[in-house]
Formats: sequence, structure tokens, C-alpha cells
Amino acid sequence: MHKMRPVHAKLDLNLLIALDALLEECSVTAAADRLSVSEPAMSRTLGRIRKVLEDPVLVRAGHTMQPTPRAVAMRSEVRALVQRARTVLAPAGHPDPGSLTRTFTICANDAMVTSVGDHLLTCVEREAPRVTLRFLAEPPGDHAGLRDGSIDLQMGVLGPLAPEVCTESLAADHTVMVMRPDHPLAAGDLTAERVADARHIVTSRRGRLRGPLDDALAALGLSRRAAVVAPTFAATLLMLANRHDVIGFFPWRQYRTNVRTLGLVTRELPFALPPLQLSLAWHPRDDADPAHQWLRSRIRDSVQAVLERDDTPTHPWGADRLGCRSR
Repeated sequence: MHKMRPVHAKLDLNLLIALDALLEECSVTAAADRLSVSEPAMSRTLGRIRKVLEDPVLVRAGHTMQPTPRAVAMRSEVRALVQRARTVLAPAGHPDPGSLTRTFTICANDAMVTSVGDHLLTCVEREAPRVTLRFLAEPPGDHAGLRDGSIDLQMGVLGPLAPEVCTESLAADHTVMVMRPDHPLAAGDLTAERVADARHIVTSRRGRLRGPLDDALAALGLSRRAAVVAPTFAATLLMLANRHDVIGFFPWRQYRTNVRTLGLVTRELPFALPPLQLSLAWHPRDDADPAHQWLRSRIRDSVQAVLERDDTPTHPWGADRLGCRSR
């Protein structure tokens, strides 16, 4: 008869923290860097984890390491346990950002990363130099990262989320047409027909050919031709800068600095498009975490500083300028 192993009298939470880093990085070296320990020390910790779990956890596959099936199965649970432990053990009241050592994973599109994210990094570097911001691109399909703990925050124009997820409105944006100064549509009366007849760059991380612009044109009895589909706004910007015969469409507040830097011009569309509502989302388990609350407050500050400036062109369709609000 198999004899059950006794429950250890001492439970080392550091093993859970190390296991979380190892499963996230799939690299002893990267996990050691993340936790600010030496590589030999992390190797010894991995050995202890293997002994406790009676599983190799990570196995060599060429020049990389791959998680075992058991490691894959426990990854989200380990992440949730570590985050819950941080919340339970966090001191009451406001955290001290200067002593905070943590990696926050934020899912956002490149428009938010290059606008709000850049300002946020400056704030974090000044207040919490030991905090790392890790931005992940929005996935092409459904994303359960908030629920399984693989991401801490999601920001941008959010799609359907799990019902338990906490959300907060940050600001509103609207779409403008962008092109080189020598494009024919940069001058003269702008009509829906002229917009529809132009060659378009469509920006879609999923590779979709249609969007709200097509619906607006269809309501006017018009249609457009997509010359190319780009996966990110950054790629669309560079293509616009290099080609005089195409137009693109961008969220104005998030990309105005980049547009101006590249010498491109913008025009307001002669028909209405739905406003872009920018929001922030996180899982309820992080709602009371002081460090998480601190980061959310810094994101609000960055949104206000970057997106709420007064140089936004007047939008003819009355898009509301929403301020940042606290929960």
C-alpha cells in the first residue's frame, strides 16, 4: 500500500514565488533576473521544487526549456496563489512605491502603449524604480488573462469581458483620417464619396477587412476598397509615411504626437463614426491590493496628462471629452 507523504510543517512561500517566475519565463536565467537572485541560486530552487512536486517542471528542448504537462496545468493556479498571498501579506494603507519590487503585466494595443504607456513608464521610473511594466499585445481571439492571472490589467477599447471583471471608464477618443500632406484628400472639400474612392489601409490585429467605417459608408450607399490590412497602428503609420496614395484611420488623442512627428496630416471625417471608449479592467482579486491600486491611480494620471490635453481638434459630431474618474 502506498504510504502518503506527510504534510510539511513549514511551507516556504518563496518556492511558490520562484515557481511562478519559472513557469512564466520558462528560463532559469530569466527567472533569476526577475527575482534578483543568482542563476545558481535559482537552479537550486528549481531542484527543491522538483523534489517537492516529484515532477521535472521544466525540461530541456534544444536551446530552450519547456514546461511539463503538470506545470502547464498548475500555471494559472500558482499565479493566482502568489497574487493572493501578496494581497494578504501587503501592509494596510498606502504602499511605499520606492520599495515595491514587482512586475505588472498590462494588455493593451500599440496605440495605448506608445501614448499612455510611455508616460506611465516615466511616472513609474520616478516613483518605483524596482517595478517592471510588461506590456502584452492584444491577442487575436478571446483573452482569459485577467481570470487566469497571466495579466494584471487590460486597457484600451475593451471587448466582452468575464462578468466578474472590474472595469472603469478612462476617456473617450474619436477616429480621424491620416495621410501624407501631398495626398489629394489633404486639400479641398471632403465628401463621403471621396473618402470611399480612396485607397485605404485597414488596421486590424485580427486581419479583418471590415469595421465601423464600412458600416458608416454602407449607410450612405457607399463602399471602400482595402488596399492592405496592417496588424498594428504603428505599422499603418510607417506605411502612410512611405506611400502618398493611401489613407489610414487613427484614434486621434492616442496618436496625434506620432502623426505630427512623421509629418502626416489629419482631417475630420464628413460622417459620424461611433466614439472610442477607453477603459481599464482588472480582476476582483486585485481590487484591494494596495500596489495594484497605486498602479491604477498612475494610469489615470497618465491618461489625463496624455489624452485630456486641450489641443484636440473640435469633433463635428460632438464626442464628449471625458475626464478621468476614480472608482
